[in-house]
Amino acid sequence: MDEPTTTGLAPGHHPKRRRNAAATRQAILDSARLAFTRCGYDGVGVREIAQNAGVTAMLVNRYFGSKERLFEEVVEATLATPGILRHELTRPDRTVATLAQNMARTLVAKTEPGVSPLDGILLLIRSAANPQAATILRDHAQQHLQPLVDILSGPGAPQRAALLLAVIAGFQLMRQIIGLSALTEAEPADLARQLEGLFQSLTQGFPSEGSLR
Repeated sequence: MDEPTTTGLAPGHHPKRRRNAAATRQAILDSARLAFTRCGYDGVGVREIAQNAGVTAMLVNRYFGSKERLFEEVVEATLATPGILRHELTRPDRTVATLAQNMARTLVAKTEPGVSPLDGILLLIRSAANPQAATILRDHAQQHLQPLVDILSGPGAPQRAALLLAVIAGFQLMRQIIGLSALTEAEPADLARQLEGLFQSLTQGFPSEGSLR
């Protein structure tokens, strides 16, 4: 779908050009994603997002209805992009047996010094203080966590899946954002090995209380 737009070159003269609706919508989403990852939900307004997309704030509201809805679509698109957890869950050769090792290696590789943080963690740490944004982040995180819950066997699968996500997010924060020296200066292979052991306990589950007696 194309939309007519006008650009006034002279009084009374308004030649029309065509704006591609899909391209315009994507430009707004791209501008919003950049703004939200840099400044967080509270740090940017619709007018600024519109300006960087080359459109008006009115057009942003026409496409998305509100800043909250725009943020929701940014979160949805960001979490749909293969990151650390999603990358491993969508691997065609993925098995529960190899999941822990692959996640550990991917997490260490994607948080190496000099590697840009993924948009997902930036959205989280810069927007979670806003209650509306936190609700959106939580709802979408739970949706994207479900595939992991589905492949984990044994009791407490939802809790173990959530713990995996918490460890991944915390590791990203401490190694890549905060820059904790014990993590930034460690040998990558050592980090991956220790993470693998932690992930292994969560993917396979701990023995039940009864089996320990």
